[in-house]
This record gives sequence, structure tokens and C-alpha cells, in this order.
Amino acid sequence: MKKTNYLLLLAAAAGLAVLAGPVAASNMDSRIELAARQSYVFRSYLQGDDIRVESKEGVVTLTGSVAENSRKSLAQETVAYLPGVISVDNKLEVKGDPTPNSDAWLSDKVKITLLFHRSESVAKAEVEVKDGIVTLRGFATSIAQRGTTNDCVMDVDGVKGVNNEMIVPEGPEKFPWIPGDRIDDASVTAQVKMALLLHRSTRALKISVATRKGVVTVSGKAGSLAEISLVTKVVGDINGVRKVKNKMTAE
Repeated sequence: MKKTNYLLLLAAAAGLAVLAGPVAASNMDSRIELAARQSYVFRSYLQGDDIRVESKEGVVTLTGSVAENSRKSLAQETVAYLPGVISVDNKLEVKGDPTPNSDAWLSDKVKITLLFHRSESVAKAEVEVKDGIVTLRGFATSIAQRGTTNDCVMDVDGVKGVNNEMIVPEGPEKFPWIPGDRIDDASVTAQVKMALLLHRSTRALKISVATRKGVVTVSGKAGSLAEISLVTKVVGDINGVRKVKNKMTAE
């Protein structure tokens, strides 16, 4: 009798284990989908886009449409670094989909680059591109801010020149700023990787990026100590980065 009861308990436990597998996977998928929607990148940069996130056993499919090609890449980079994600199938369509190396394509790259940087995000920069020449209009917090924005844009791959018409107000002026709440690590990692790719001075470097509680660790190889220092500078200015640990080595 006791042996029979023991076998019944074993059978019941096995049955529960079989049921628990799909339930656990379903819960993980729900957490992934929620984390994507609540991520800083989705709430701040992609809130106006029509993006649907569906996860099945950690394999995430992105469907819908975005306004610009860089937003498609940004969505994928963000989701890829969420806990539990195994792979991302990016089926997002780009409205208009500007031709590579066109003025519209370059304008997209410049705008998204300015958004990532905390020092540039305070500037009300209006971007216009004609034949590879970027014209900046709007307001900057200071002359130094104006110069920093100029340098940042000039370093975007594909930019031939910058015509900076930004104005520095003499009196007090309110400027937009990034929300003070902590930015999730997946969003920080996505911003860092995209920024390094968009900047002319860092795009050719093979850099690994990992983020934990806002502390970003970069590793890989660079051609010189100056390049390593530049990577630290670029990464340190990205929204949500609290500290940079640069483990890169110079060849």
C-alpha cells in the first residue's frame, strides 16, 4: 500500500513538472514583452512608433512599423539585451525607408545621435541636411554646449560639414532634459552600441558592451590609447551611463 502511494506521488510530481515547464516559459515571455514596452528606449524614443513585441520561449519577434531605419535597429538592440531573450526576429517595416547615404538617411543618423548624448540632449537642435552638409538651428545652453553639439554632429559618419546656426540665449531659458529616473540596462547598452556605430571615430572598432546598474564595461581592441580615451568619452556621455569601465587594449 505504501509503495503504491509512493508511486502515485511520484507520478503526480512528474505531471506537475511537465505542466510547470510551459507555465514558466509563458511567464518569462510575458516578462520579456512587458520589459520591452517599459524600457527607457521604447518609452522615450519609440513611443510614437507602432511596434508589437511577441516572445515565445525567449525568441522575440518585432512587427509593425517605425518612422526611421535607426529606430528599427534601436528596437532590436534594446530587446536583445533584455533578460531571458535568446534571439530577435526583426520584422519591423520602415516608413519611407530613405535611400542609404541620402540626405534623409543622414538626417536620421544625426537626430538619433543627438538624442543619445546627455550633453547634446539639452540643446533644442533642429537638423536640416543638404548634400551632406548639416545645418543646426535652435538653442544651446552655452557657447561651449554649441561647440560640443557641433563636434558631435561632425563626427557622425557621412557628415561632410556643419553649419551651426544655433543661438545661445542671454537670459534664463528652460531646456528639455532627460527624465531623472534610472534608465534600464538594456536601454543603456542599446544606446551605447548605436552611438559607437554612428560616430565616425569609433564605428570601425570592434567593441563589446555590457551594462550592470548603469555601469558600462567596454572591451575589445583599439589602434591607440587616444582611441581608447575617445571611446570612454563617447560612452560616458550617453544617457543613463553612471560609470565607464574601459578594458580595451591598444594594439
